[in-house]
Amino acid sequence: MFDTDRWLEVLETLRMSKLRTAATALSVAWGIFMLVILLGAGRGIQNGIDKSFRDDAVNSIWVYRGQTSKAHAGYGIGRAIRFHNDDFEALHEAIPEIEHSTGRFYLKGEFTVRYRDEVSSYEVRACHPGHQFIENTIITAGRFLIDTDLAERRKVAVIGPRVVDRLFGRRNPVGEWIEVSGTPYRVVGTYTDEGWEGELAKIYIPITTAQTAYGGGTNVHQMMFTVGDASAEDARRIAERTRRLLAARHRFALDDERAVRVRNNVESAERVFKLFASIRVFIWIVGLGTILAGIIGVSNIMLISVRERTKEIGLRKALGATPRTIVNQIVLESLVITSASGYAGLVAGLGVLALVRRYVPSNDYFLNPDANLAVVVGATLVLIISGVLAGYFPARIAARINPVEALRAE
Repeated sequence: MFDTDRWLEVLETLRMSKLRTAATALSVAWGIFMLVILLGAGRGIQNGIDKSFRDDAVNSIWVYRGQTSKAHAGYGIGRAIRFHNDDFEALHEAIPEIEHSTGRFYLKGEFTVRYRDEVSSYEVRACHPGHQFIENTIITAGRFLIDTDLAERRKVAVIGPRVVDRLFGRRNPVGEWIEVSGTPYRVVGTYTDEGWEGELAKIYIPITTAQTAYGGGTNVHQMMFTVGDASAEDARRIAERTRRLLAARHRFALDDERAVRVRNNVESAERVFKLFASIRVFIWIVGLGTILAGIIGVSNIMLISVRERTKEIGLRKALGATPRTIVNQIVLESLVITSASGYAGLVAGLGVLALVRRYVPSNDYFLNPDANLAVVVGATLVLIISGVLAGYFPARIAARINPVEALRAE
């Protein structure tokens, strides 16, 4: 049953001991506040990593052409390496582990795109059907490019949501015709992308169509492919076989990193995930250390508090208070301090994270910091229970002291 007099006495006792109350409250609030901030920072880093890896397939290998930096097989330095369609086919024949693959034929700058009276400019990407799985492209209507589009060099296009909104508004673009720098293309699908915002304003067309329409011959500027569930070690070997194959075909030194660069996303992802695992462990160590420091601080302060009140406890017993009443009084005081300060630290931490989400710009490495509410509430409860126990045990010992001896205490 709610005892108004007891609660008023608790509040009065806390008011009379302002310094001790403030020290205890600060110890608890700071521990919870720091835990929330650390967990929020960890989540922000994890969100940034997750979003960066949602942009491209984690199990992908990307191959970029460059210029030789070492003389080899009678060829000098500075020779440009050029990929062609037969290099793309050769990779498929030599590396059976390839799951999905695409080449890219780069089209410089942005193209003027028209639909009826609506005109805007967008980047156009020329690729193979496998590009959908490497860029994690999600089809929202119609379809993506297919092999028949490439074989017949069809003038078809798949457009992003920014293009749809600007040119078509609420109309369904699938089946409609757009003009890309004067050349008509039929829209066969629309897509979205969970990666970065720039990916939403692209137009995809068949690579063979672009090679024919824009004087590319058989040139391929870049090649990418996925390797299924290959381990980091397997992906490393596949990347090395890719380099050896291209070195033999284009006669550059195998150790010439500038001639052809092979980016192994599987290996990169493994390194990043290991790094983040270490960061997460560090965050938890620091966070738990902060909580532990708070618990120790509360315990010391409550122990001192009980010792300072030994004479008061003796007087209460002399006036008829039972040991249980005395223990309950001190435990209630401890509960009020730890609960209120724990809640204050929790609210302050969540408030700081909300301000960071609102006013600090997101970037590639830090995005939407937020703390797991269940975890921080659990930590707050642990700290509150620890504070209650920190008051209970010394109070129990003090309540057993003979009133006469307690009144004589200095």
